[in-house]
Amino acid sequence: MGFCVCSWGLGTPQGFLSLLFAPSSAAAKMPSPQTVASGPELHSPREPVAPQIPAQGTRRASSEDASSAHREGLRPGLGTFRRAFSKASQRALGCAPQEDPGLLRRSSRFFFRSLRHALDDGPAADQTQATTGPGVAHSREVPSKAMDGVCRQSSTGAGPAELEDKSVADLITERKLLAAFEQLRHLETRLVAEKASRTFEQDPTGFARRAMDVCLHYDGLAAEIGAIVLETLGPDGVDAAVLAELARVVRAEEEAHPEPPADGDFLRTPRHWRQRWEDAVRRSAQERVQQASAGEAPGAVEGAAGLAQLLAELGGLVRRDLQKVQLEVHPAYAAAGYPAWEAYLRAFHGAVAQRLQELAHDARGCEQLYVLLDWASNVYGSPDFLGSQDLALPSEPLPPLLAPDVWARLESDYTSFLETKIVSCFDGILQLEQSRWAAAEAPDVLQGHYHTPLSIDVHMLVAEHVKAAGAISAELEATTLQICARALGLFLPRFEKAFLESGAVSEPNLCANINACEEFRTHLLARFPGSLEELEKPLVAATCAFQKRLLQGLQGDVQPLFKVLCTKAWLTQDVLQPLLDKVVAFAGHLEHVVRPRAQETLQEVHRYVVREYLAQVLRPRERFRGVERVSGSQKMGLDAQAIGNTFQGLGSEATWLGRAIPCVADILGETYKDDIRRHLETLIGSYPDIRRDHVLAILALRRLGRHRNQHLLTHAQDLLRAAAKAGGPGAAGGHVLFEEIEVPPSMDVLITCI
Repeated sequence: MGFCVCSWGLGTPQGFLSLLFAPSSAAAKMPSPQTVASGPELHSPREPVAPQIPAQGTRRASSEDASSAHREGLRPGLGTFRRAFSKASQRALGCAPQEDPGLLRRSSRFFFRSLRHALDDGPAADQTQATTGPGVAHSREVPSKAMDGVCRQSSTGAGPAELEDKSVADLITERKLLAAFEQLRHLETRLVAEKASRTFEQDPTGFARRAMDVCLHYDGLAAEIGAIVLETLGPDGVDAAVLAELARVVRAEEEAHPEPPADGDFLRTPRHWRQRWEDAVRRSAQERVQQASAGEAPGAVEGAAGLAQLLAELGGLVRRDLQKVQLEVHPAYAAAGYPAWEAYLRAFHGAVAQRLQELAHDARGCEQLYVLLDWASNVYGSPDFLGSQDLALPSEPLPPLLAPDVWARLESDYTSFLETKIVSCFDGILQLEQSRWAAAEAPDVLQGHYHTPLSIDVHMLVAEHVKAAGAISAELEATTLQICARALGLFLPRFEKAFLESGAVSEPNLCANINACEEFRTHLLARFPGSLEELEKPLVAATCAFQKRLLQGLQGDVQPLFKVLCTKAWLTQDVLQPLLDKVVAFAGHLEHVVRPRAQETLQEVHRYVVREYLAQVLRPRERFRGVERVSGSQKMGLDAQAIGNTFQGLGSEATWLGRAIPCVADILGETYKDDIRRHLETLIGSYPDIRRDHVLAILALRRLGRHRNQHLLTHAQDLLRAAAKAGGPGAAGGHVLFEEIEVPPSMDVLITCI
């Protein structure tokens, strides 16, 4: 008949019993139990063979055991196993002297009968017992002293002889693991030898019963090893000597059963206790990790704060347990030559990974997702997580805490939530700015520049999220930068439109917004080079829009003052000074603008004043002749000098504008007509954007006569064609002046052309 291989769990004895009592060909060939006596039973070393016990006493013991098993509701499992061993030990050690020694119930036989009752095989067993005689009952119920000690009087001290007198179950209960294993190993060796000597040839069931005793106690020893592992990290802990003995027992079992026997004998099959020990370590780690959130379901964590607290508790528990392993558990195992640190480390790593997978499945919102990613990357993944350099990770890297697909999903979900959150943050910034505009709050002056909170708000928003993402991974940082760039690129046109349509448009506010845009360009783009190029266009567009509106305000103030130029009153009065005063006042605001934009705006004001002055000259309200024309030419020279001095004092670097008004004045006031050709060459060479219409308007003011006008006009056209071939406005550095001056046709110009 076949026998099952006993393993770590207690399900094996059930399978063994089913094979033991199932009919088979071997059982059919066995002689009748009534005529064949039982073979020799398993005995502990140095224990004499017990005399045969009458069947009546055995049946009484069997009935008592059965009723006791039914009363306690025994079921095959760890609890049943340990209770059986405990009861057997108590009865073996506490029997009274006057009791019949034949009625002593041994722990292994008691547990064997308990399992038989739990397997609900009662009817078959009862029928068999009813049909057999006393001899059969005697043969089946003879208890073996292999697993029980003889009841003795208590004696002081517990030497080796006393350990040998104790049952294997008692030794396991007292956690004398090595002594229990040595007894089991001795019994196993003797049983295998008896089997080899054909002792059980006439009684195969006798071998089965005694093999079952050994198998059950091996399982009991393995179960006790698992219990010790589970208690190791508990509040009471386990004594270091017990852990060291556990390690020696596992090594002893590996040496006793190095490989499966060739004949397939299940008693000598390796029991893989090292693997079972590692499994118990993993179960212990899982139970400990689950304790960190025992009162919280995975989906019951509320908000990022609750999740952060849960992860903090989890990290603290894992840190304390691993420190205990390193300081207390590992040395105990190492003393027996058994490495335990890496096994515990990998077990906790796997348990934490499983718990984090559960939390990741139910994480919702940007904050919770970031808390998970940050804890996995920066807290658990930190070299300082264990709190000591001695608690370093093993040389072989641990597997990722989160599977790559889970990590990718978390990052994707986080970036989706983040994009929505950042857009919402920009909406909040716009609302704050609008409330400030409604309150008519003037911008602050910081370090000499107008300043708006917009700059600080945007810088903090971008820097905070980019820094947080960079702490997790470079890829997430790059993605966050792209999200911020897109959101800011969409925000700028909205902000520009909302401000220009509000009632808060003023020089200080416009200058403050120009400064903010410039800070975005210089600080954000410089801080994240190569990542925010797409912001260049919207920033330039917003800056130009604010500058244009700033210039429009000045133009609205000074435009009426240009109308008095080139009039007879202009010849005798200083009508230009009020205009220059307004320019100086306007330039006072530009002193609080960052220099590149301030210089750019000042040069634009300079160009505007010169351009409008020339526009009034080329479109005069009154015509000057003779002395008035010469006086007008001199007046233009004085005005040109006043304009140049004013803008030079303000710091304008547009020196190229200084020759425009004097050249036109020289043409109008030149008394030697042949020199007009030279002045015209200077004008066209300095301002290649001048057109034929402008030359005609200037010649019409001079009134030189038909032939000279035609000659000068032809020469001017040759110069203009040469300038066009040389690159047009680009020949003068891209400066534009006359191109924006419109000259409407007039009778004088028409006559000049004819």
